Amino acid sequence: MAGLHRPTPSSSSSSYSRLLLLLTILPLTLASLAFILQWRGGFTDDSITHWSPNHSQFPGMSLSLSQNSKQQSHSNSDCSSPLLPNTHSPSFPYFRNSLFQFDSNLKPKVCITTSTSAGLEQTLPWIFYHKVIGVSNFLLFVEGKAASANVSRVLESIPGVKVIYRTRELEEQQAKSRIWNETWLASFFYKPCNYELFVKQSLNMEMAIVMARDSGVDWIIHLDTDELIHPAGTEEYSLSRLLSDVPRNVDMVIFPNYESSVERDDIKEPFSEVSMFKKNYDHLPKDVYFGNYGEATRGNPNYFLTYGNGKAAARIQDHLRPNGAHRWHNYMKTPKEVKLEEAAVLHYTYPKFSDLTSRRDRCGCKPTKEDVKRCFMLDFDRSAFIIASTATEEEMHQWYRERVVWTDKTLNLKLMKKGILTRINAPMVIIQSLKESGVFSSVIEKAAETTLSKVNFLKSIDSSNSTRNARSGMVSSRKIGAGEVSQATARRVLEVIDSSLPSAIPPLSPPSIDHADLITS
Repeated sequence: MAGLHRPTPSSSSSSYSRLLLLLTILPLTLASLAFILQWRGGFTDDSITHWSPNHSQFPGMSLSLSQNSKQQSHSNSDCSSPLLPNTHSPSFPYFRNSLFQFDSNLKPKVCITTSTSAGLEQTLPWIFYHKVIGVSNFLLFVEGKAASANVSRVLESIPGVKVIYRTRELEEQQAKSRIWNETWLASFFYKPCNYELFVKQSLNMEMAIVMARDSGVDWIIHLDTDELIHPAGTEEYSLSRLLSDVPRNVDMVIFPNYESSVERDDIKEPFSEVSMFKKNYDHLPKDVYFGNYGEATRGNPNYFLTYGNGKAAARIQDHLRPNGAHRWHNYMKTPKEVKLEEAAVLHYTYPKFSDLTSRRDRCGCKPTKEDVKRCFMLDFDRSAFIIASTATEEEMHQWYRERVVWTDKTLNLKLMKKGILTRINAPMVIIQSLKESGVFSSVIEKAAETTLSKVNFLKSIDSSNSTRNARSGMVSSRKIGAGEVSQATARRVLEVIDSSLPSAIPPLSPPSIDHADLITS
């Protein structure tokens, strides 16, 4: 046909030869490149080595769950604990071994201290989640279930965890502390339930400062075992990296708290089942917060069910002291503090229906509006105690669904679009991955092979600590009506309270709608 070019036999053969040569060279080139990259570590799939503490980089959020790991039944058929998984396949890559032995490699070194009576189903996920994000030391002041032989045996076996039992010796040691003879905490003395716990937490925090300093810790945080740090705002999901970026002249870092918003009334494992949270006022525009206050409150006394003033991390330094369970202070200066704009404390508040009765069973107050004021600092806790003490099981369920459970999907979506509600999946993914990896079960099994050994940690406390007062005449309990506390002693303590001096910062509710005109920023 006219105009159609037909290649000559010689040119066709030449093109075919070049194509054949290209197809031969290309695979060889790619294979060579792959070999070079692998030799240099570029293609290694050994994720455990990659996230080893020997590397300067700490795990980020590129979580990869094993999609096709085999389900193997646990060797002990009697173990029905939710901590014991059906597989031991290592689907979570961010640990060298199941005990996370990397504390000496982390900088800065972070310690979390807590006062708890919780069981292993709560404390193990709490401990290992925080190990994943960079916490190396844990000081657990235990009593109740947490101090039982089976639970404490497991806790004591975990590297980096120190268990302190609430013995009479501990109370006598704390009775000589500086806090005991000062006024800033005195207004909380001789009151039951939450007030008594608040005092106990403060005394434990004072002791924890000394222990943390002796361990070479850089930062200390007081956290309850129903709270998780959410280190948002960093390239990596790492608390140690977050604190390493804090300027040296900053003494305290404030983590605003978010409150869990459960969507069902049958939650069993909150850390693994709850992903919706209500944001703190500090992380919302003023007009959004107050403009949606009524819908976000849902008939409850306040925007949050419980506290709204966050928790703090303090840099370990001379003269550091607690300032209640939510803050730290310094005897010699006013600490310089910063409030984080993205990171938060996730507070799992009344996430299980059983939390109503468990809180009721810990307090002996009368279920009246007047008497509960002696026991609880916040209005919702008071209401919950009265309902749990006076209502039937069916009435309690109805009240719980109306006040705690977020069943209105239309409202949830609206507040999600406004930014008041948010989804945070990282803790859920991390803890589920830890469980699937067999971390919890291996710790339990390993502890079962050992014998319980209660170490007297009081001996390791430096008696020259500047936060101690050696006066031997102080009492060993601040419980209301304690047998060894005379009324004269009580009056003496209460009389020295100077209202002009600042008191410890208690758990505080978020700003109410009545404060809208008073807040300028």
